[in-house]
Order: sequence, then structure tokens, then C-alpha cells
Amino acid sequence: MGTSSTVGDATATAARVVAVVAHRKKTLGGGLDQLRAELVGAGVEQLIWYEVPKSRKAPKKVRRALEKGAELVFVWGGDGMVQRCADALAGSGTAMAILPAGTANLFAANLGIPQDLPEAVRIGLHGRRRALDLGRINGEHFAVMAGAGFDGDLIREADGRLKGRLGRLAYTWTGLRHVRGELVRTRVTVDGTDWFDGDASCVLFGNVGTITGGIPAFDDARPDDGCLEVGVSTADGAVDWARTLGRMAAGRSEESPFVRITRGRRIKVRLAAPRTYELDGGARGEVTKLKVRVVPGALTLCCPGPVS
Repeated sequence: MGTSSTVGDATATAARVVAVVAHRKKTLGGGLDQLRAELVGAGVEQLIWYEVPKSRKAPKKVRRALEKGAELVFVWGGDGMVQRCADALAGSGTAMAILPAGTANLFAANLGIPQDLPEAVRIGLHGRRRALDLGRINGEHFAVMAGAGFDGDLIREADGRLKGRLGRLAYTWTGLRHVRGELVRTRVTVDGTDWFDGDASCVLFGNVGTITGGIPAFDDARPDDGCLEVGVSTADGAVDWARTLGRMAAGRSEESPFVRITRGRRIKVRLAAPRTYELDGGARGEVTKLKVRVVPGALTLCCPGPVS
């Protein structure tokens, strides 16, 4: 069984110690055997290798890799795996390279990292290192988005067995079940100023433009501008949501009568009733308060383009 490499035989990276933290249940290209062959063929000599059965076990492996002197960490998995690893790497200065092997790979897609294993490896070894912002919600970092309400309920039910069986269709299926989700009195403060006070079906925070389900929700979002996008939806029922999602799909979120969008650095949310919140496609617990802020330049990521 042979595996070809497009990385080449020359010294691939200035990083002397390279780590791989992989979700062993995720697949990409020829799998983890091909990944190892690509890295060895590219001249990586000191390779630290960890495989985990669940993304929540990844941060411990990332921290262990840092203790062993890793200067570059390849993350194999989807957005949940990327989020867990980014949370552990935040502020360390150690570069992360994404190998988009998950059900959802929104962070990679927003940054132009393809689902092509040799090319993703090449980007990790030779690509441009960018200092990107992360969001932080209730003490945990996120790379793509976070939210509470309709979005959190949708992801909570799509997670696990249904997501494993249906993939992206799980979000559509559960979304259809939640279009009649209740409105909850929501108060949002942005950078110390009262911004929204009323009934809402969800509140979202975006670090990039395209979010869960491939929806272009935040047209002007950039992961290096030192800000987070903040959105509130007042859509109630199937007709309202159909109109809202239609505007989003057309890249005109701000034109929806059921959406308000702004931008800020520190956001506080108070909910009149407990709602599930999520970050980067992973459901967390129910809360009535959210504290959200941007962490500028928290993550060094390997991206397409020459090393600057």
C-alpha cells in the first residue's frame, strides 16, 4: 500500500517538533496512516502523536504536546475538535494547522483550508502563519461562533447519534423541529451600552462569516479585526424563519426584519428563562447569563499563502 506525497522531500518547516492530535473516528483522504506518511516524507523527524476517541479528551493531549516542546500542532477533526484544541492553544504562540476531517469544518472553510489531505499538510508546514482572534464565552474559547436559544437547542439535539448518522442533515432535521421555538425575553449589553431588550428566539456571536449549516450569517465578519459580530433574531415560527434564512442565504442578513446585527468586544446577555448555549457546534449547559468577549490574536493558525 503506497501513499504519495505532494509536500516534497525538502525540509518542510522551521518547527523542530511537530505534534498531531487526532480524533480517530474522523476520516480524510487516506486516513491517519497517510497523514503519518505525508509528515515523515516531508522531513518531520520529531513527531508527537496522539489519538483521542472524543474531542473533549483533546485539550489534555494538546497541553502534553506543549510540555514536550511542540512548535506546531496538527489538529485532525471537525469544528468541535478544532475548538477544544484552540482553547488549549490560546495564547501559547504555538501554531495550529487544521486537517478538516469532521462532519462540519466551518473554520477551515472560512479560511480556505481544503478537505484535501496533502494540501492541508502542505499548508500546515509551509503556509502563512496568521494571528487570529478567538471569542470567549463563559470562560471557554471558540473559533467560529457561539449562541443561545434556537441555535443551542438545534445543536443539542443534532449532537451525538443523530449527527453521526445523518451528518449535516441532522441540523436540517432538528431545525425543522425547532422552528416554533419559544421567544424569551433577552437583554444584550455591548461594550457597556444597552443594545437589545425584548423577546428573541436566539442570540449569536460570530468570529467568521459562515456559521452552522453553511449559512452566511455575518456578512462583514473577519477573524482578525479585534471584534465579534453580535446578532439577535426575533423570528417566531416557520414562516419567519424561512424568510430569515432566505435573506441569510442571499448574503443579506441585515435586511431581514427579524434580525439585528452589530459588532463589539465585550457582550453580556441576560435571559428570562434558561436556554442551552453552544460554541462551534458543541452544545453546553443551560444558562440565564452569558459573558462573551473577543481575545485578539489569541491563536496562531497555518493558512493558505506563503510564509510572511
